[in-house]
Amino acid sequence: MTSKLIKIKEKIKAAAQLSSRNPEDITLVAVSKIHTAQTIIEVLKEGQRIFGENRVQEAAQKWPALKEQFSGVVLHLIGPLQSNKVRQALSLFDVIETVDRPKLARAIARISMETGEVCDIYIQVNTGLESQKAGVAPEQADALIALCQDELKLSVKGVMCIPPEGEDPVKHFKLLKEIAQRNKLSVISMGMSGDFESAIEHGATHVRVGTAIFGSRPSH
Repeated sequence: MTSKLIKIKEKIKAAAQLSSRNPEDITLVAVSKIHTAQTIIEVLKEGQRIFGENRVQEAAQKWPALKEQFSGVVLHLIGPLQSNKVRQALSLFDVIETVDRPKLARAIARISMETGEVCDIYIQVNTGLESQKAGVAPEQADALIALCQDELKLSVKGVMCIPPEGEDPVKHFKLLKEIAQRNKLSVISMGMSGDFESAIEHGATHVRVGTAIFGSRPSH
């Protein structure tokens, strides 16, 4: 039986080739939030090393032991980050995808300087201007990127977005790509289980896939 992970990698490859892109230029972030260490181990054994978690606390319970067991793990924070969790996040994560406000960026810069722990950051853009969702407004993204790069000297690698549910994601993908290109950022993190092929067509460099790899949320 072909594993779910292999199927997703095949779909990524096919989507890349359809758009005349090199499949090697697309990074799969396996979203392991809400899944147990045991479930994650199965995917680690298949060779996947890049994972996304939503909550600092949950990641702290699972990943230190998994990182000891499997080398080369790269962990992305893909959920909202509160300023009071920055210290813990910097010790756990290699990439913070959800920097969306100056206060958070300043906290990351300050604590990085203090502890020597640095990580790459992506700017989260609220492309749908949804009030309940984190992310900087598109028209304020350039200013936040400039603050992070020029004043705070953070390692800004890219941008990310989560398009509104029930809307065609394409216009959101196009908007995020425009912001990345305008700011000369090489990473565009967009696309999830339901729309990653479309995201690849529109320039995604990183796709965040959970359900299609791990199955649906485990029932408690």
